[in-house]
Amino acid sequence: MALVLALLFVGRGQDRKTMVKISVQETENFVTLKVEGRAAEPMVCELNRAWQDLAPSLGSKKLSVDLRGVTFMDTTGRHLLAEIHDKTGAEFLADTPMTKYFAEEAMQGGGTNSKGKG
Repeated sequence: MALVLALLFVGRGQDRKTMVKISVQETENFVTLKVEGRAAEPMVCELNRAWQDLAPSLGSKKLSVDLRGVTFMDTTGRHLLAEIHDKTGAEFLADTPMTKYFAEEAMQGGGTNSKGKG
């Protein structure tokens, strides 16, 4: 089952551009949180909302965060990735140097104060 949680646009008419798309795909043992586009304030709040809605229902399912469609992520979004990893041990799916960097940073604490980084 796949569910699109957020699809946010900016602009008008034909100039509209997708800022961020967040979807969830669920199987018997796995849940994938897929992020596409620009995950930056104020749009990153939708990623946080999706995560907060998803977290209580994970149970024993393994979480994957698919970053392969991300084109940009600000500090707030990267801190959120670190929080998700810290609480779930989520696996990250990444395919570009940028998304691999975001995944590695999140797995190392994402520059959050909990790891003594600033």
